[in-house]
Amino acid sequence: MFRPVKLFAALLKWPMWPLLKYKIVPEQAVSELALDKNRPFFYICATESAADLAAIRRVCGSLGLPDPAEDVSLNGIEHPRTLFLEKPHTLWLKRGKTTALAQGQALLQAHLDDPALDAQLVPISLLWGRAPGKENSIKWLLGEAHAPNWLAKLLIVLISGRHTLVRFSRAVALKQMAAEFGAEQQTAHKLLRMSRFHFYRQRLAATGPKLVNRAQLFNALLAAPALKKAIEDEAKAKRISVSDARQEARKLLLEIAADYRATTLRVGDRVLRWLWSKLYTGIKINNADMLRDLAQKGHEIVYVPCHRSHMDYLLLSYVIYQQGLAPPHIAAGINLNFWPAGPIFRRGGAFFIRRSFSGNKLYSAVFREYLCQLFSKGYSVKYYTEGGRSRTGRLLQPKTGMLAMTLQSMLRGIERPVTLVPVYLGYEHVMEVNTYLRELKGSGKQKESAWGVIKAIRNLRDYGYGYVNFGEPITLNNYLNQHVPDWKQDLHPMEVQKPQWLNPTVARLADTLMQRINHAAALNSINLIALCLLATEKHTLTRRELEQQLDFYLQLQRTVPYNKQMTLPEESAALLIDHAIQLQKVQQQRDSFGELLSLSEENAVLLSYYRNNVLHAYILPAIIASAILHQRDISQQHLQQIVQQLFPLLQQELFLNVSDVNAYCTAILQHLTDTGLAEQVEQNYRAPAQNSNGYFMLSMLAHNAEHTLQRYAMVLQLIESQGAQSRAVLEKHSHELAQRLLSLHGITAPEYYDKQLFATLVNALKDGGFTQTDERSQVVATAQLPLLNTTVGLLLRNDVLQSIHSIVPAANPATAAITH
Repeated sequence: MFRPVKLFAALLKWPMWPLLKYKIVPEQAVSELALDKNRPFFYICATESAADLAAIRRVCGSLGLPDPAEDVSLNGIEHPRTLFLEKPHTLWLKRGKTTALAQGQALLQAHLDDPALDAQLVPISLLWGRAPGKENSIKWLLGEAHAPNWLAKLLIVLISGRHTLVRFSRAVALKQMAAEFGAEQQTAHKLLRMSRFHFYRQRLAATGPKLVNRAQLFNALLAAPALKKAIEDEAKAKRISVSDARQEARKLLLEIAADYRATTLRVGDRVLRWLWSKLYTGIKINNADMLRDLAQKGHEIVYVPCHRSHMDYLLLSYVIYQQGLAPPHIAAGINLNFWPAGPIFRRGGAFFIRRSFSGNKLYSAVFREYLCQLFSKGYSVKYYTEGGRSRTGRLLQPKTGMLAMTLQSMLRGIERPVTLVPVYLGYEHVMEVNTYLRELKGSGKQKESAWGVIKAIRNLRDYGYGYVNFGEPITLNNYLNQHVPDWKQDLHPMEVQKPQWLNPTVARLADTLMQRINHAAALNSINLIALCLLATEKHTLTRRELEQQLDFYLQLQRTVPYNKQMTLPEESAALLIDHAIQLQKVQQQRDSFGELLSLSEENAVLLSYYRNNVLHAYILPAIIASAILHQRDISQQHLQQIVQQLFPLLQQELFLNVSDVNAYCTAILQHLTDTGLAEQVEQNYRAPAQNSNGYFMLSMLAHNAEHTLQRYAMVLQLIESQGAQSRAVLEKHSHELAQRLLSLHGITAPEYYDKQLFATLVNALKDGGFTQTDERSQVVATAQLPLLNTTVGLLLRNDVLQSIHSIVPAANPATAAITH
């Protein structure tokens, strides 16, 4: 490194102080990247610039890392600590070369001379601003040039210095490289070539590809063969001119397409940072390093989150941006395209989608072509397979349209690997939760508006923690190679393909995505306390009882985890309770006997939403607990048979995925026995004495399956007792019976109002072979259904079962007429 660069960097320290504001990725770079400060430390950067050196000196100082401007002594020889790959451009002279090649070779030789030496070479990527730039733009002077001259760099620092991204990467093991490849010049060349490609990938991951002029994009899309054919078909079908049909397609593009602006992202970053500080105690993020690795490897990332709240749009994009990655283009419902939110979302990368494409072939063709263009250009994309927000807290059955279009885009010949990343979004308070129950009860869905946004802002308060957990990704190329080995035979760059394998593969893929979202669930104080307090008749426990049950639920997931990707709180049960009290989710009372914790009537209904977020993680333990509780003695084999019998229904409704159900049941039984919630007598299991603490805790665990089993019992009894009936009548009677049970037994569960859950159950019964469709397209029972009905009945309380059996015959119109 030339001494003038060091000197200028030192001189720039204070002038740059107010101009430089940076974001470090990862935030805890030393610990997350396992950097060892006790070993020799070197850096490698892209451009030999005094401003860059001054910036990284300040960043390294904040992290307690060695000064990049210092020299390092190896074997008695001084080596510059920082390697720069290239010199900046000059205003009039030809730029020279850096000494990086000689430095790299010298470092490799030092390791050959001293095998005990083990130095680290840490890549640091420095991005002044994160604007991707535009294709065919002359604005490269303000940031798009990889090595701008000093005048351009001055403008860059002045304009973009307060939006600087500093990305640390894992250290290169120089000892290993020297041992494998030697210290020849060719090896040093390889090291620098790898570094250049690394920095290019990091820039692309952080900024995204260059933006296409919107008018040029529209013209390119309208000229695409598939869309030209759709326009011609539209003209023939509506008996209008091709020009008019083309104009209609352009209007649809204006309705759909995003208008991505880097300035909007910068402003949005500041606004959202303020908003989260008002709304949440903090945002907890898990598995983001996997995301950065995928982007670094050049994957086309498609984010597929669950959908709890309108906040999802903002929260996930904000988190991705904070991880040093380009925010995705977001598929947003057309209902959000209202002023002023619509234009802001559009400039933040949102593209708008109608709820239904049916009957509008031109719209379908325009949207598919636009999505394909996003993929082919390399933009990351985010969409919600559920289609809408969950009103019950459970995952909704997936809509497969966007997934199908993603696979069809791959069949157009996308070169980069396309990877789906499932994302679990969780909250300790969902802003819209109060409206969800009203909507489930039949009140109309409120239309989004500017007034609604203003009202929401006025009610800002601390809503606890938000959770963003990135699940196990699915690389579509590998997935198709495994499930459709000959899929590449259907590649066609110009036409939309719909091979026979597409629909069944998309359906399988959608279920896998939902399962992986559930795998990445976040347990927190609110959903865990909801599991406990909602399991009691009066929604009240002593503090000691609540702490015990919380400890049990946490220990169950540590000992027999539903999935290792699920995150658990680090706080003690006592701190979790205090946090819930602070959020006003739990009421606290004291008397002479101690402290009582309870739910108000309103919160008892609302907290069932949060319980349903994580019910899938406890449903099988709850089924086992119900069986032990309601049977005097039950063998392990019988328990496993019950779980195996119910598993297909639970799997479809709650997106369960357990690799070995019998082994999982065995492990749960062992844990219940070890913790005193079950007793083993020879080969059988039984509940502890009714007056014991273990029996009380077992009954609370069993309650988590009660509402699910009650719904199963309703539908099974309707099918078995009333014979053949249309699917519509069956679903209608099931919903009506659920409302009756709500009134009779004071049940507070929003899923009883959700008609879609009954539709899902009817599907699951058919897929599991418990029902079939006769020649009149009516639902009839198979021989397996009475056995299932008996099993479910054995797991339910007698009073609820009696209510179902007494009500069901009256649901038959003919029977009702005879009775009256």
